[in-house]
Amino acid sequence: MQSLLLPTAAVAPVAPPCGRRNLPGRLSVRASATVVAAPRRETDPKKRVVITGMGLVSVFGNDVDAYYDRLLVGESGIGPIDRFDASKFPTRFAGQIRGFSSEGYIDGKNDRRLDDCLRYCIVSGKKALEASGIAHGSKPMEKIDKTRAGVLVGTGMGGLTVFSDGVQNLIEKGYRKITPFFIPYAITNMGSALLGMDIGFMGPNYSISTACATSNYCFYAAANHIRRGEADIMIAGGTEAAIIPIGVGGFVACRALSQRNDDPKTASRPWDKDRDGFVMGEGAGVLVMESLEHAMKRDAPIIAEYLGGAVNCDAYHMTDPRSDGLGVSSCIKQSLKDAGVAPEEVF
Repeated sequence: MQSLLLPTAAVAPVAPPCGRRNLPGRLSVRASATVVAAPRRETDPKKRVVITGMGLVSVFGNDVDAYYDRLLVGESGIGPIDRFDASKFPTRFAGQIRGFSSEGYIDGKNDRRLDDCLRYCIVSGKKALEASGIAHGSKPMEKIDKTRAGVLVGTGMGGLTVFSDGVQNLIEKGYRKITPFFIPYAITNMGSALLGMDIGFMGPNYSISTACATSNYCFYAAANHIRRGEADIMIAGGTEAAIIPIGVGGFVACRALSQRNDDPKTASRPWDKDRDGFVMGEGAGVLVMESLEHAMKRDAPIIAEYLGGAVNCDAYHMTDPRSDGLGVSSCIKQSLKDAGVAPEEVF
């Protein structure tokens, strides 16, 4: 199991375990009544990292504010799977996206070829840029130094539908019936690659695949590209589209999914003593991260500041965390040190 902690000035992931890695909750920094001897924080505006845009594709649609409003009222996007016949599966529900449209973000010809994993990535990335004030094709976008702008969108499973269809064609019809897009659209880095090509970003471009923690690892790596002076702006996040027979079946086989088919909306209960597994979902979530100096020069909307982070590994078990919590605790300490935040400042 690996650990990840990414503090920011406003929102910081801290983590209970989920799957192989520790995933984020929330952490806030408060003003202490007493003087706190905090570690040194970064002051160079070229190295300070801020978040200036957010984009998503979700069961609640593709609008960040609408998504957040529905979460605030406790609405659940979990329901029966109807994309395929799941009647023979012990788990028959998930966070399945319905009615997704990429109109205005992907041209029709390419859209028909792409795996949903890639479609979600491109749409969420472009929407994040819109929110950041540098929409694709706009005059502000033309002023961006594309050689110092990169994309780092990860995925746990990549283009699983393309991969599954390719294997089925090979078995049933032979190799000549495999699409030439089989390899390009199945590999995990293609979301970042296609988005980068579409918007012309020529900076760091790759993906990370670390199961449930993939997006957070991407945020961490993207921020470090900026801190090291390798990029001014990075699009970072994650995308996933695995609610297909082989995806659901694979998680069922490793006994990871909840089977509360009679009550899917309350099936996700990770801290409940009666928990019986997690609930699959799909979609994409992307941030625009950039140096404070770059953001201020273009008068970008600043949502939050990234202060620092850390990664490590339990070196213990594929799915279970260490019982002594050493991996998580050491990751927290490293992260606070990197962020320049004293433990007394956190609540």
